[in-house]
Amino acid sequence: MKNETYLIRNLNNQEDADKLTQAVLSVWGISKAEANTTQKTVLFSYDERMASARDFIQAIKESGYDIVNE
Repeated sequence: MKNETYLIRNLNNQEDADKLTQAVLSVWGISKAEANTTQKTVLFSYDERMASARDFIQAIKESGYDIVNE
Protein backbone atom coordinates (compact mmCIF):
# COMPACT_ATOMS: atom_id res chain seq x y z
CA MET A 1 0.00 0.00 0.00
CA LYS A 2 1.10 3.51 -0.79
CA ASN A 3 -0.07 6.74 0.87
CA GLU A 4 -0.60 10.08 -0.85
CA THR A 5 -1.60 13.50 0.47
CA TYR A 6 -2.74 16.41 -1.67
CA LEU A 7 -3.34 19.99 -0.63
CA ILE A 8 -6.75 21.10 -1.92
CA ARG A 9 -7.41 24.77 -2.63
CA ASN A 10 -11.21 24.91 -2.32
CA LEU A 11 -11.93 22.46 0.51
CA ASN A 12 -14.05 24.69 2.73
CA ASN A 13 -16.55 22.69 4.79
CA GLN A 14 -17.67 19.21 5.80
CA GLU A 15 -19.90 18.89 2.75
CA ASP A 16 -16.84 19.49 0.55
CA ALA A 17 -14.83 16.98 2.58
CA ASP A 18 -17.53 14.31 2.23
CA LYS A 19 -17.85 14.90 -1.52
CA LEU A 20 -14.09 14.78 -2.04
CA THR A 21 -13.69 11.66 0.09
CA GLN A 22 -16.38 9.86 -1.92
CA ALA A 23 -14.76 10.92 -5.21
CA VAL A 24 -11.39 9.52 -4.14
CA LEU A 25 -12.94 6.33 -2.74
CA SER A 26 -14.56 5.71 -6.13
CA VAL A 27 -11.13 5.13 -7.70
CA TRP A 28 -10.29 1.44 -8.07
CA GLY A 29 -7.57 0.34 -5.64
CA ILE A 30 -8.27 2.83 -2.82
CA SER A 31 -8.41 1.29 0.63
CA LYS A 32 -9.08 4.46 2.65
CA ALA A 33 -9.49 8.19 2.14
CA GLU A 34 -9.95 11.16 4.45
CA ALA A 35 -10.37 14.84 3.67
CA ASN A 36 -9.46 17.40 6.34
CA THR A 37 -11.01 20.86 6.08
CA THR A 38 -8.70 22.40 8.71
CA GLN A 39 -5.52 21.41 6.87
CA LYS A 40 -7.23 21.49 3.45
CA THR A 41 -5.83 18.09 2.55
CA VAL A 42 -7.00 14.75 1.27
CA LEU A 43 -5.06 11.69 2.43
CA PHE A 44 -5.56 8.26 0.92
CA SER A 45 -4.03 4.80 0.78
CA TYR A 46 -4.04 2.71 -2.35
CA ASP A 47 -2.57 -0.32 -4.07
CA GLU A 48 -0.20 1.06 -6.72
CA ARG A 49 -0.74 -2.07 -8.85
CA MET A 50 -4.39 -1.01 -9.32
CA ALA A 51 -4.24 2.79 -9.59
CA SER A 52 -1.89 5.68 -10.22
CA ALA A 53 -1.65 9.32 -9.16
CA ARG A 54 -3.21 10.31 -12.49
CA ASP A 55 -6.42 8.45 -11.48
CA PHE A 56 -6.69 10.36 -8.19
CA ILE A 57 -5.91 13.71 -9.75
CA GLN A 58 -8.62 13.14 -12.34
CA ALA A 59 -11.19 12.12 -9.70
CA ILE A 60 -10.38 15.17 -7.57
CA LYS A 61 -10.63 17.58 -10.49
CA GLU A 62 -13.82 15.97 -11.85
CA SER A 63 -15.47 16.45 -8.47
CA GLY A 64 -14.76 20.20 -8.68
CA TYR A 65 -11.69 20.65 -6.48
CA ASP A 66 -8.28 22.14 -7.24
CA ILE A 67 -4.98 20.59 -6.20
CA VAL A 68 -2.52 23.25 -5.00
CA ASN A 69 0.67 21.50 -6.21
CA GLU A 70 0.40 18.64 -8.67
